[in-house]
Amino acid sequence: MFVRAVGEGGHAFAEVKDSIKPGADSVSSVVEPVRKTRNPLKWIGRYLSNTNKHEDRPFDFSMLIGPSYSAATSVGLGATASGLYSWDRSDPLLPKSNVSVYANASLSGMLAVGLRGNNFLPHQRYRFDYQLSFYTFPGKFWGIGYENGASDANKSDYERVKLQFKPSFLFRLNESVFLGPVVDVEWVNSFGFENETLLEGQDKSVANYGAGFNFTYDTRDFVLNAYRGNFFRWEQMFYPSGFGNDYAFSYTDLTYSTYHQVWKGGVLAMELHTLFNYGDVPWTMMAQVGVLGRMRGYYEGRYRDRNIMEGQLELRQHIKGRNGIAVWVGLANVFPNFGHIYYDEMLPNYGIGYRWEFKKRVNIRFDLGFTKDSPNFTFNINEAF
Repeated sequence: MFVRAVGEGGHAFAEVKDSIKPGADSVSSVVEPVRKTRNPLKWIGRYLSNTNKHEDRPFDFSMLIGPSYSAATSVGLGATASGLYSWDRSDPLLPKSNVSVYANASLSGMLAVGLRGNNFLPHQRYRFDYQLSFYTFPGKFWGIGYENGASDANKSDYERVKLQFKPSFLFRLNESVFLGPVVDVEWVNSFGFENETLLEGQDKSVANYGAGFNFTYDTRDFVLNAYRGNFFRWEQMFYPSGFGNDYAFSYTDLTYSTYHQVWKGGVLAMELHTLFNYGDVPWTMMAQVGVLGRMRGYYEGRYRDRNIMEGQLELRQHIKGRNGIAVWVGLANVFPNFGHIYYDEMLPNYGIGYRWEFKKRVNIRFDLGFTKDSPNFTFNINEAF
């Protein structure tokens, strides 16, 4: 005889089997619990399906682990975590603060960990931004200047270890304007150069300690993925001699971006960026093509010089549910001074990408960028700009 016990919700929780042995009056009962097996693929699916549905949490935090790839680091395994929170939940007009944590390891030998975030303090009186990163990996170096970067014969190997910490604390001057100090600590240890002559006599390892200010005008509706608004930043940094710096120099970094909704689900974004260096600039701090989401597809640092001017125009289109696409075009030019800006040294860029909404207004992006040299694929979190 079999008896099935049914629990709340109609789920079986035990089975009783009664058996009568020949020649015996006793009845033995054996209780066998039913074990539920968990399917890890279903658990992952449920987790990912809900990462963008917890806006009401005091700290909306989610994590994603998966493959990664870039031209500079090759195939690897990465983990990224993103958190959204408010310093004053009673103020619905206070922008959400954010934090991103990432770690990555690749087949090339690259290992990177980092932390970055933007904090909007109560009443938006202050804004605290920061980035902390450490990485080590075997890289490629072509030298300084456009001509060196354009020559495949200059491609050489080297090893690099880099540590950087860069916080800024901004005071709100009015509704959209912020001004405040910036500190930068950067240490680069490079070794194993295949062709040291490309350094043009500069040190392989460089330490930089700098301070300056950040002036920001920001009307974006959301920092990580703006649908509308404008953003302007002027960052002025100084690295004087006598403060442990190997090189004395300064730079002016200007960024302007604007965002417009052109139709349902469509956002047109544009960014213009310039970086001008003055003084004795080390090779590690020169303007480089292919960094910070700009000129996607270029090998980071292949083209570098004292100065850069670059821009990109991108159309972002929501498709359905959590899916979207993006297409962009861009141009860049690296040059030693304003007397050496040439049309035939312009670096073109265009590409297409897929967007998946990891959290509300926080996208995972897969971009295929086409360049002057060769196309390359990149995988990252948050929009490029």
